[in-house]
Amino acid sequence: MHWRADDGRDLHGWLGGDPDGPLVAVLHGCPDTRHVAMTGDGAAREVGVRLLCVNRPGYGDSTVHASSHGSVADDLAAVATVLGHERFAVLGMSVGGAYAVACAARHPDRVAALGLVATQPPGARTEEVDLLAAELSAEFLAWRAGVDPFDPDDERLARRWLTMLPEEDAALVAARGAQAVAASVREALACPDGYLRDAALQHRPWQHGPAEVACPVRAWFGEDDDRSPADRVSGLVAGFADLEVTVRPRSTHLATLVAHWPDVLATLRDPVSGPGG
Repeated sequence: MHWRADDGRDLHGWLGGDPDGPLVAVLHGCPDTRHVAMTGDGAAREVGVRLLCVNRPGYGDSTVHASSHGSVADDLAAVATVLGHERFAVLGMSVGGAYAVACAARHPDRVAALGLVATQPPGARTEEVDLLAAELSAEFLAWRAGVDPFDPDDERLARRWLTMLPEEDAALVAARGAQAVAASVREALACPDGYLRDAALQHRPWQHGPAEVACPVRAWFGEDDDRSPADRVSGLVAGFADLEVTVRPRSTHLATLVAHWPDVLATLRDPVSGPGG
């Protein structure tokens, strides 16, 4: 699906789940896209949630843009308005957590709940985003060449991608089939701008912090996640006023969300559909 930002930019996304349910908006990880939300479609229908994910600038068909955590948050809120949802929950996966925090902070009258899954901590670099992106570019492009997202052979591309993932995550991704896996990889990596903007912003402090979030926050981390280790939880989530943290036993990075969609979505649904939601 496509929507238009106020300044004319194209916003490329996916909408699924229960069309009559309260909205949960997913902020995807990096490199990732709306495809991660597609893995929750069945669970969203099961628990009665409408599920949305909008690709950040540079991913898929979303127009390349000098985005920030705040601008992405505002784009998402604008799409929710177009869809007719005054109140909604946001769910940040991995790098998407910083954008989800920004959305809750900037739209406190609209975001009823904030979910964080395998969220990675903010960075400490202070250079301009464009300078950081330029610094990261050569290494990223070399890595991307090894993935070869332009390979037209779905099976071959999917196999290369799956070998880069932990065994539990790879099994969950592979279950979607080679064509879907290849499509998601191409959408995430064909344009370098999406990844590089995300990576540069991740090296910097978050634009908005936990103290600016007033809504309930529910966070999930995986015991076996090597990207967002559970032992970092206390420092990462310090400052949220209303917080509950769950550590999933024996769960790797992506599995912390994809293997637990019904629980995550039901948890975020209730504050939106309850009184005042």
